Formats: sequence, C-alpha cells, structure tokens
Amino acid sequence: MAALLPTIRTARLVALAAPLALAVALLAPQAWLAVPVVAGILLLLVLVDGARAGTLSEWKLEHDADVEIGQPSPLRVSADLSGTPGSARAALSLDPRMAPGGRVALDLAPAQGVWSGEVDLEANRRGTADVDGLWLAWDGPWGLGGRQKHIDLDRAIRVWPDLSPIRSRPLQALLRDAELGIISRRRRGQGTQFEALTEYQPGMDRRRIYWKASARHAALYARENEAERNNQIVFAFDCGQAMCEPIDGLPRLDRAVSAGLTAAYVALKGGDRTMLFGFARRPVLASPFVSETRAFARLQQAAAGLDYMQGQEANYTLALATLAARLKRRSLVVLFSDFSDTTAAEMMIESLARLTKRHAVVFVTLEDRELAGFTEAEPDDVDTIARAVTADALARQRQLVLSRLRRMGVEVIEAPHDKLGFAVIDRYLALRAQEAIAG
Repeated sequence: MAALLPTIRTARLVALAAPLALAVALLAPQAWLAVPVVAGILLLLVLVDGARAGTLSEWKLEHDADVEIGQPSPLRVSADLSGTPGSARAALSLDPRMAPGGRVALDLAPAQGVWSGEVDLEANRRGTADVDGLWLAWDGPWGLGGRQKHIDLDRAIRVWPDLSPIRSRPLQALLRDAELGIISRRRRGQGTQFEALTEYQPGMDRRRIYWKASARHAALYARENEAERNNQIVFAFDCGQAMCEPIDGLPRLDRAVSAGLTAAYVALKGGDRTMLFGFARRPVLASPFVSETRAFARLQQAAAGLDYMQGQEANYTLALATLAARLKRRSLVVLFSDFSDTTAAEMMIESLARLTKRHAVVFVTLEDRELAGFTEAEPDDVDTIARAVTADALARQRQLVLSRLRRMGVEVIEAPHDKLGFAVIDRYLALRAQEAIAG
C-alpha cells in the first residue's frame, strides 16, 4: 500500500504561511480562528490531491544482470499509475560501485499511459553489486499531495572486466588482416618448425641451407620452416596497493586486466596458449592454460576473481618464484605492475632478473599522467612548486627503474590506459615474429 504524503510544495506553503499566522495572532487576535480554518482547508486539499494521484497498478525495473566495468549500462524504471498524476519519480538503492553514494534518482515521464524513465549506470569496480530497494513517488495534479511506495529488492548485478577493446573496430581489423587471423596461415621461411625443402635461390639466408640434403642431391637445398605456434603466454597481475589506486576513475588493476584480456584474445587467435596469474602479498590466482578462443570465457571468469588487495604490498619474490615453478618450458611472462617506492622496485628487479634467465619477460606499467601534470603546472605559488619538485623526483626514480629493467633484457611498456592494450599486442606480435618466446 502506497503511503499518502504532502509534497515539497505543501511544505513550502506552510513555511510561507507560518509568519502570516503569527502576524494575525499579534495584530488581530480576534481573527485567530482563520488560521486553523486555512490549515484544515490545506489539509483537505492535500488529501484530495493525493487521492487524485491514483494508485500503482504495476511496476517494472529493467537492467542488465551482467555489465562491464567502466562501460555504461542502461537501467529503466516504469510504473503503471491510475488516476491523474502530475509528476512521478523513482529512486534506487544499490551498491556504491554502481553509482556514487549508492543512490540513483530519475524522473519519470508519461508515454502511452505508462510513466517511465531511464538512466545509465557505470560501474567503477568489479564484483557483485546488490540492488536493495526501489522507491516510487508520484504527486497529484495540484502538486500538494502525493503517494510513495517502497519496494524491497533482492537483485544483483555482476560487474565483469571491460572487454570493449576486443569488440573495437581496430582490433577486429587487425584480426582479419594479420597473419594470425581467424584462419591461421602458415609462414614459411621463418620460425623453428621444419616444413619443407626448396631449392636454394640467390638472396636467401645462407643459414637456411640444408647441407646434408644438398650433398645427397648435388645441389643446394634450403629449409623452409613454419612459424612457431603453441607458445605459452602468461599474463601476471599485481593486485597490491599500488594497482588499486584509480586512474581516470577506474583502478589501475582494471585498466591492466582489460589490456591483458585483449592481448590474451589475440594470442589465442594466433594459436598460442594463455593463462592468468594474480598476486599481492601471496599468489591469489593461477588459472590453467587455455588454447582455444572458445575457452576465452574461462579467462574472463578468472580475471573477474582478481580482488583488490588494498593495504597489501606486492611480494614479487614469492609470486614470481611460484610462477616460475609452474612453468615447465620457456614462456612469455607479461607482468602488469606498478611501484611506489625504491625498496619495492629493488625487490621487483631482483625477482625479474631471476625470471629472465629462462623466460621472456615484458613489464607493463601505466603512464602516470598525474605526475606529469604536477611537473608541467605553472609555478604560481610555493605549494605548486613543491609538488612539481616532488613529482619530478618521483618521475626520475621511475625512469631509472625502467632503464635498469631494459638493461636486464626485460621489455618495458609504459603507455596511457587507453593505448595500453594495443601496446601489449604490438610487443607480443614483435616477440613472436622474432621467435623470442620459444627460444
């Protein structure tokens, strides 16, 4: 049953009438009876207007049960109201990860006899978001009285990693045009897997000459090899404190997960095997290797389980040692991480140095635009200058660490979040073409 309540307009009228009633009581005490009479009339008007607002016959709340982080998702509320309501609105109580403050309000408009409204939700964290309650309120035609109904809900919205880069036109064009497209084509003349023999032609690489066959046939023959496939690609994610910090509204971890899944999809299309690995103070995720694009959903589900380990620093020594023990042959390890102090950076460098002895390693970090903004700010006051000096020192330390990684043989990618996925794909394709993964 919807409760009948006065509206904000009625409250304003009462607030305006209060000084008048006080003036009547002071200047004309004999007319004090007019005050309760007017109040009674106003109350009667509120009751009549609330009755004319009608009743709620049916309501509907429509939203997606599964959404992607950072992507807009429509939510629609509709109410079938009898009577002659003058206005209607709705409010929704839900998990703060779906809306600031955990509340969404929207105005309803009449259309074909049904009052409805729509708003876009945009999740800022992965996980399961509970939808707790819905409030519907509608006013009478005079705007003095209205009705309100609270509806308890037991719904949930599952927030998944963002896969919009995979659906983007540039990536689809890459998958159509690249040699590791949907229909994989053999690349003869490169790679390590023997394919066939062919007569040696001037201009061919002399290292391809197959001397035993040439001796048997009294002519020069060269090997044609097929590009290496079935490489092992590991996408490792640091889930610690540094990666939980937001960048342009979303945690760095989610930016990294989106880029990693995009690159994993391309790797699966190319015939390679991929897995996900997550860690903070200790390893938290190690998915099995998948080798087919139809199993990509398993990677997506595994990535959705990467929790935000706020307050925990990444233990690179334990994590990378655990990962190395799981890998039985040479693999490409793509590590998404960040560092906030030199001590953590030293531990990371030592661990990566051990990992590079057997595996190809790519270190991926997000470009810190905030530091650049502090450094490039106009020196208007002392605080701005102090921030610029501190930011410049941090940026120098950061570049020093990245330079040390490059000298160790680690491939380093530092890019903005909106270009991170394609930067990882480009580096993966380059290493694959160089046969640097299989070794």
